Amino acid sequence: MEGRPLGIPLDGALQSSLFFETPAQICERVFRELKPRTAVPRLRVEFCRFANPDSFVRLEDGQITMRVSDLLEGAPAPVFEALAFILLGKLYRKPVARMHTHRYRLYLNRRDVRRQANLVRQIRGRKFLSGPQGEFYNLDEVFARINREYFDGLLASPQLGWSRKASRSMLGHFDPAHNAIIISRIFDRREVPKAALDYVMFHEMLHLQHPVDHSRARRCVHTREFREAEKRFPGLREAREIIKRL
Repeated sequence: MEGRPLGIPLDGALQSSLFFETPAQICERVFRELKPRTAVPRLRVEFCRFANPDSFVRLEDGQITMRVSDLLEGAPAPVFEALAFILLGKLYRKPVARMHTHRYRLYLNRRDVRRQANLVRQIRGRKFLSGPQGEFYNLDEVFARINREYFDGLLASPQLGWSRKASRSMLGHFDPAHNAIIISRIFDRREVPKAALDYVMFHEMLHLQHPVDHSRARRCVHTREFREAEKRFPGLREAREIIKRL
């Protein structure tokens, strides 16, 4: 992996040392630019079959190892350079220029990259789905009722399931790669009012109607349109108060 040069855009805008550099060479150059108070260690770059475009760095036995998603293996050299600044800056607690994080996020938000990432997540990712029937509530019934009352019954039903544990931090989430809504088991209890579960389901269903905005470097999950639509839920304040007490 270390000897494979990274691709460069064909517009000729970059006339720099990025040409013909291997990933390890880019990391070594970035290391020197960050100027940590240590000699340049051995550097190893591994492209791994992760389910998500994740990247990790560690320093062990005098060697820096960067484990990078193979989704980034064909990325332009400036993008890999930006990632090297981010990872090595984190490792050595050095400030990273905003242009590096901006460039990296812009690349991840490219339509073709997002499409490929979703495909890889579907193929490689493991998604636990318990099914809609809980101990006290059936998510199929909740979805159908919310769909009928607030969406005119127009939303196609995704896969529905309860979380493994009764999480208090992740109350619900919509996974577009697997087209699934997962609700925390904390709501599958006799003492939990139906209004709280209805609100969480309504919130996740809004993600079906209002996709994530990828028009900028930082993706926006809850757009202005999403927030405005959320206000349609009649028991919004009451439901949020119940959730705070859980």
